[in-house]
Amino acid sequence: MADSATTSRFHDVVIVGAGAAGVGVAVTLRHAGIDDLVLLDRRGVGASFAAWPEETRFITPSFPTNSIGMLDLNSVAIGTSPAATLGVEHPTGREYASYLRRLAQFFELPIALGAEVLDATSIDGGFRLRLPEGNLRAKHVIWAAGEFQYPRLGGMPGSEHCVHTATIERYEDVDGDDLIVIGGYESGVDAAYHLATGGKRVRLFDRGRPWRSETSDPSVALSTYSAERMRDDRFVDRVALHPNTAIASVHPADDGYVVTAVGGERFETQVSPLFAGGFEGSHGTVAELFERRDDGFPLLSEHDESTITPGLFLCGPAVRHGNQSFCFIYKYRQRFAVVAKAIATSLGLPAEALEIYRTWGMYLDDLSCCGQECVC
Repeated sequence: MADSATTSRFHDVVIVGAGAAGVGVAVTLRHAGIDDLVLLDRRGVGASFAAWPEETRFITPSFPTNSIGMLDLNSVAIGTSPAATLGVEHPTGREYASYLRRLAQFFELPIALGAEVLDATSIDGGFRLRLPEGNLRAKHVIWAAGEFQYPRLGGMPGSEHCVHTATIERYEDVDGDDLIVIGGYESGVDAAYHLATGGKRVRLFDRGRPWRSETSDPSVALSTYSAERMRDDRFVDRVALHPNTAIASVHPADDGYVVTAVGGERFETQVSPLFAGGFEGSHGTVAELFERRDDGFPLLSEHDESTITPGLFLCGPAVRHGNQSFCFIYKYRQRFAVVAKAIATSLGLPAEALEIYRTWGMYLDDLSCCGQECVC
């Protein structure tokens, strides 16, 4: 791996982002026989995961690849398993980042670190990517920059007075003994759990009631991992749940902050509320190169390619097809072979090696690989 921009200035494929999506699709491109590729990342392989709060773990369990051919849910490459590599079932973000780094080293992926893509332009049947140190040209671009580096900070008056959970280094260092957490989905429950097990009192607010959802799909309802932790005696004793309580605003007060619900009820806290408001996603950086769906996500062809910018592909949690959401690793990894086959075909390669993906449940030609209709 390189620590600066690649010396070659033109490539068959440039992948923007060296996280789970970027590393995973790069390995798949290798399997398709595509060698002239480079990954660009401004911070490092798996940097978004490494920036998670120290205590946060994957909600999807990792288990070694087994004899019937099922992949570890958190694997991004055939024949690999975070569980086998790390020896843990629910990896921390830092542990998972180390798994991605090992993959990159094993497959000898060409990665340019410290490479920040300022913008991408479609030009002369290819692309020009502008970086601070110069431009790169590519025939194909895969946008795989993810979402965890883009926390959603707005959405309500006074959100600037909150601390987004994605910016917390470790929950044991959070000030205060009685805290308010806004957002009751995975990040909010995770924050409440770690604060409660650290001896703090927590009031957890959500506009709905995800912990009582009737579906088992973790894109909509809480994962079983989170539901189990909510039954922990320390969580039960120290966390007060406020379902169906949308927060309208947060304002400073003499002794701290006032959190006001949509119905007018007011709650006081001496320290900044924690905001588990999700993420914006990186696709906004290249929004003009995609048509937009009604829900704001990029509109994609059946090959996860932009419908208005040929050669530009999307990989990662922002992929959507109809009502299908691919926002978990075990969902969006099933689209890697689709993208790799499309690019290999464009380059005149047979991509016969990708047929192995069929035996692993990664389909090349259709959208049946998810089979779940969900909304993140």
